[in-house]
Amino acid sequence: MKGRNEELYSLMIRKGYPDSFADLVAEQMNTEYTSERMTAYVKRAGLVPPEEFADEMLAILADRDTLKNKHIAQAAQQKLNQLYNEGFADEGEATC
Repeated sequence: MKGRNEELYSLMIRKGYPDSFADLVAEQMNTEYTSERMTAYVKRAGLVPPEEFADEMLAILADRDTLKNKHIAQAAQQKLNQLYNEGFADEGEATC
């Protein structure tokens, strides 16, 4: 574990979560975005039932996936717009 994951792990241990659970959560929250969100949740919520904790973890991961897909779609749209505006790279061909 590094950086933010260590912070999340040690915070969970201090709040009373089992070592194996804290290790699993820290391993899954492997981006800065997810780690920061989960750390904020643990600070705010304290010790909650594992089901509630897992629900929040899944929501954070779903948000991350949504943002990732949005960025992929934006990059693809940008390339498509460039293709529409500039045409294909082969300048010898006639364009419509």
